[in-house]
Amino acid sequence: MAAVLGTAAISDQGVWGLGDPHLNVVPRTPQEAARIADVTALTDDFSKPQRFEDKPAGAATVRARKDADAFSQPSGNISFEDELTFKVGNGLFRKLWVSAPSSTLASDGLGPLFNARSCQRCHLKDGRGHPPENADDNAISIFLRVSIPGTADDAVADIQGYFGTLPDPTYGTQLQDFAVQGYSAEYSLGISYQEQPVELADGTIVSLRAPTYSAENLGYGPLHPAAMLSPRVAPQMIGLGLLEAIPAQDILAGADPDDLDGDGISGRPNVVMSAVYQQPMLGRFGLKAGAPTVLEQSAAAFAGDIGISSPLHPSGAGECTQAQTDCQAAIHGDGDDRVYEIDGEGLDLVAFYSRNLGVPARRGVDDPQVLQGKKVFYETGCTACHTPSFVTHRLEDQPEQSFQLIWPFTDLLLHDMGPGLADNRPEARASGSEWRTAPLWGIGLTQQVSGHTYFLHDGRARSILEAVLWHGGEAQTQRDAVVAMPTADRDALIAYLESL
Repeated sequence: MAAVLGTAAISDQGVWGLGDPHLNVVPRTPQEAARIADVTALTDDFSKPQRFEDKPAGAATVRARKDADAFSQPSGNISFEDELTFKVGNGLFRKLWVSAPSSTLASDGLGPLFNARSCQRCHLKDGRGHPPENADDNAISIFLRVSIPGTADDAVADIQGYFGTLPDPTYGTQLQDFAVQGYSAEYSLGISYQEQPVELADGTIVSLRAPTYSAENLGYGPLHPAAMLSPRVAPQMIGLGLLEAIPAQDILAGADPDDLDGDGISGRPNVVMSAVYQQPMLGRFGLKAGAPTVLEQSAAAFAGDIGISSPLHPSGAGECTQAQTDCQAAIHGDGDDRVYEIDGEGLDLVAFYSRNLGVPARRGVDDPQVLQGKKVFYETGCTACHTPSFVTHRLEDQPEQSFQLIWPFTDLLLHDMGPGLADNRPEARASGSEWRTAPLWGIGLTQQVSGHTYFLHDGRARSILEAVLWHGGEAQTQRDAVVAMPTADRDALIAYLESL
């Protein structure tokens, strides 16, 4: 069992030693800890909403707008001065990068290989991406991650259970389907679907579309024979700073890797090496919880998605590999006064913006059908992974995220979701069938914000119900309970989820 990070292996057994070095924390008093345990305990009273349940982000909650900008508001408790910082970060998030050399030095450095020209192009309106609608649609908000199996020597020695993987020697860790003028894109995304009917207890037939993915029109030769591909749709952006401010120990308290309580749920933390703090940290962000902080997730996206260098990913060639010699030799946008294509200050501004995208208030919390759906959600056992509430750390320098009662409906842990959802590609400690529990806040506004209702890591589910029916593995019991539900209970469950 590890007692000191960085000097001993991390173990699933005993007490985890992971801390929160990214936060300036004011320690909780015993009295506060007792109050928090009481306020976050699961309820068994479904006759009325819980206190503050309508404010999923606490004081940071924002008004639920009725237009597509519902996910694009700053934290409800942000100061005037910090709202200005938020808007500057928004400008960088929306910025369209151009290829180098360019007269607009502050915006050049795109690619040479990329998936999108801006953060906003994937996270349109700060909402969810989607797979192509048809053969004529682009794949701008979905891409394929790629890696090949490594050996034990390729794992992080300080983190027990870490899967050793390597980039594809030609294509790296992510396939880019665009390139600047004069260069070849790496691939084009191919998707085919096979419909799989599921009959519910009331006779309703729900068709699930099972996808098959392919990397077509490869621009730099074949992939490695052992290449593992994983589709990823851009997730929604709301509430990230609040998820980052949940105490690591509160998340780890929900881990039960050996299912000692016998409920069939064995959530495990992903643990990754932080490039900023040079120590193992709890993974929180990304579909397999592969990034520890909003800043590190943002820097990785700049490098992989847009081909933009930063202090954390200094290569001006972005994600192109040494095998792609023309890409390496291209003119890049670094080397001027910025040093990197986005400097540390710019990266901090984008991270600040991402932390402070407000979570809209709940709708219809006292509606009788919604309350019945809440009862169904809890009694079916959905809360075993979709933990309703946490209280964030009390923070010295982040008032928007400090000491808030939040309702994200995630435990931020990894769960085996069965073969139906498996991508068969490990990431850090996450196996090929494990995924981080997705936060549910804002899920009912997806159509309004993003113009679609596609869910799961690759957007295969075309509705909330389809997403539920894809659950397997640790969630098989809950999925089967939904199949067997009376129509009224199932409708109430969906109404509850749409109210979040």
